[in-house]
Amino acid sequence: MQRIFDEHKVRIVKSLDGLWNLTPDNGSGKSYPVFVPSVWERIPDLTSFRGVCTYKRSVEIAEPGTYLLKFGGVSHTADVYLDGQFLGHHYNAFTAFQVLAENVTAGSHTLTVVADNRFSEKSALHVPNDYTTYGGINRPVELHKVEEAYIDRMAFSCEETGKGKYLAHVSVFLRALSSIENADVLLSVAGGTEKAAVPALSAGESAEIKLDLAVRNVVPWDVLDAHLYDLTATLSVNGQFTDDLIDRVGFRTVKIEGERILLNGKEVRIKGFNRHEDHGQFGMSLSVDAMMDDLQLILDTGANSLRTCHYPNDPRFLDLCDALGLLVWEENHARQLPSEVFRTDLFREQCRVCNEEMVHQHCNHPGIYIWGLLNECESDTEYGRTVYAEQIAQLRALDPTRPISFASCRKFTDICLDLVEVVSYNIYPRWYEDDSVRHYTEKLVAWMEEHGAKTKPILITEIGAGGIYGYHDPFAKPKWSEERQAEILEEQLTAIHAMPRLSGAYLWQFADVKVADEFALRRPKAQNNKGIVDLYRRPKLAYLTVKKIYHEI
Repeated sequence: MQRIFDEHKVRIVKSLDGLWNLTPDNGSGKSYPVFVPSVWERIPDLTSFRGVCTYKRSVEIAEPGTYLLKFGGVSHTADVYLDGQFLGHHYNAFTAFQVLAENVTAGSHTLTVVADNRFSEKSALHVPNDYTTYGGINRPVELHKVEEAYIDRMAFSCEETGKGKYLAHVSVFLRALSSIENADVLLSVAGGTEKAAVPALSAGESAEIKLDLAVRNVVPWDVLDAHLYDLTATLSVNGQFTDDLIDRVGFRTVKIEGERILLNGKEVRIKGFNRHEDHGQFGMSLSVDAMMDDLQLILDTGANSLRTCHYPNDPRFLDLCDALGLLVWEENHARQLPSEVFRTDLFREQCRVCNEEMVHQHCNHPGIYIWGLLNECESDTEYGRTVYAEQIAQLRALDPTRPISFASCRKFTDICLDLVEVVSYNIYPRWYEDDSVRHYTEKLVAWMEEHGAKTKPILITEIGAGGIYGYHDPFAKPKWSEERQAEILEEQLTAIHAMPRLSGAYLWQFADVKVADEFALRRPKAQNNKGIVDLYRRPKLAYLTVKKIYHEI
């Protein structure tokens, strides 16, 4: 299941999760039974394998016709075949894609997916980095039967018109597989309904149907007080229901007023964590219950927000955040890339596609209150400013309803702060910088205000310290000890949250993560050890320190 709820009642959908056969291109001649979704690093023989693997399974088709194969994610490239016929290619492990199979006959068919997680000149986003690029079909797979036209996606936004009253703005995007006439779309949400006619479409054409619904007696979605409503679009052709799409939405407003971020007209103070999709047992392919385990720990600390570093997250995880009332900073897939990669047309194109897929697929999540991009990239060069301006303009065009920010590490040199609504910085006083947290942050904030941040909200998007689980020295408290980590985090969070000029902070990070081999020499145990829990979610001393501070704020 791609979501934690059913997206269809009319359309016939079949899950293709389960046992597949996997064959690595490593010369061993071996094949392995694997459960999809997962990553191949869970297989002992393939723990460190970087290369190409071929996945196969049989698919039983009861009715002939046209089918969509929907993939939640494949790392980091995928080539899809049905009975040996090539259907499509996709790049990027962290966004969904679909391929169309036409004129499929009834009976048994062979579905093949060739996955490749190698670093190469063809990849500008998946490069050796401070986290691991796993391999495999890492998110769910579904088979959808579609008729002469289908609903591809919806885009929802709203504005408050009175207490409990909202005007919902919805775009329904259709694709025609054959010529259709006499069709309409029926939309419903929060007790309101609206119908709109669909223009005549020829095969291969698309249409955007815009509808506005006035609804009342709505309870707004709020932090740790989530209220969700089903948004349902149903397509009928010649009086017969032929397709539908269901999403879950929340009615809430996000605005920037001067130095404050407002949710439903009230100031928001961020008590957050950065979180990678990584786990000691599951790699980047976490089950829903493992995601929920993470969120139970995060809620226990008193946090109210998460940053999806550094790529779009599994929509099931975002669904859980929506249902729990957690605010989400979601960002595109780009983290401190080498200049020779950042300064390529390939990077700009692959990032453009990632931005579009991220917003199209995730824009209806009420928990997402801000879009982030280009973490710690070249925001201190003229070339970098061109790239930031280009992608910020793209995100604004894709979704004008949310503010935009980027996490900068270019301290006292950034030239892009004026481009965004919210200014954000990654800082590590007491860890990388030998200065008090208060003094260092005040000095940086003063500089920010002179270089584009004046009268804008400021977020600290990373702050933290390393601690190796189980390494204790309560007397000397050296770096990497649990005691030193807890001591530094206490000073950092106490100082940051005592500064009213700041809108809060995202602690780096919730859980330890594995890193690429190229980063291992500067990361003990080949891990980024700044989590308050380890790879297997065992709490460090810092967990209780953070919990105490977050509950006191």
